[in-house]
Amino acid sequence: MEVIKKILANNQSWAQQTAKDDPDFFTALAKVQTPEILWIGCSDSRVPADRITGTQPGEIFVHRNIANLVIHTDVNLLSVLDYAVKQLNIKHIIVCGHYGCGGVAAALSNHNFDLVLNMWLRQIKDVYMLYEDELKQIEDEHKKTDRLVELNVVEQVKHLAKTSIIQRAWKHKQTPHLHGWVYSLKDGIIHPIFEMHPGAEIDPLYVYDDI
Repeated sequence: MEVIKKILANNQSWAQQTAKDDPDFFTALAKVQTPEILWIGCSDSRVPADRITGTQPGEIFVHRNIANLVIHTDVNLLSVLDYAVKQLNIKHIIVCGHYGCGGVAAALSNHNFDLVLNMWLRQIKDVYMLYEDELKQIEDEHKKTDRLVELNVVEQVKHLAKTSIIQRAWKHKQTPHLHGWVYSLKDGIIHPIFEMHPGAEIDPLYVYDDI
């Protein structure tokens, strides 16, 4: 319970100091949120979106899960995506992974993590299979994991583009722009590695022609 008491005490101190530094901060924050960015990131506690981007509350709409996956049956993620695109009219979606991701490393192993986590990690194993020839050439396990982190981000951005939510927005609003980034825990730097913009080519099998 000590850690909970510490967090609550920290909150009290933060709120008081914030109000002292900017008396209008909470009044303005409570009125409305108008973020231009949806952030789909990893649940890893070392990768908080606002801290690593230097943004303020209200600037980024955030969804996080293990290994920053975009799964077409994940109602949680899809509801966030739909709300962000239709209601918030966000202009950019960022899928941000990070080097040294534990979820990606776990997917590279043959260890049994039991039912639910096995199901989740299967998505990353499927990404590995898409790039198996390339990844098999990498002998260093850390480098292999980090390369899979990058490739996983690329595929998750592509998954976004395959949704009717994004395709409809691209057709009628010419937004949002999709970005794939990887964050380095070692130096705090974000590396942009992939982009898809409105009108980007998608495999015809996934294109909706009546939206």
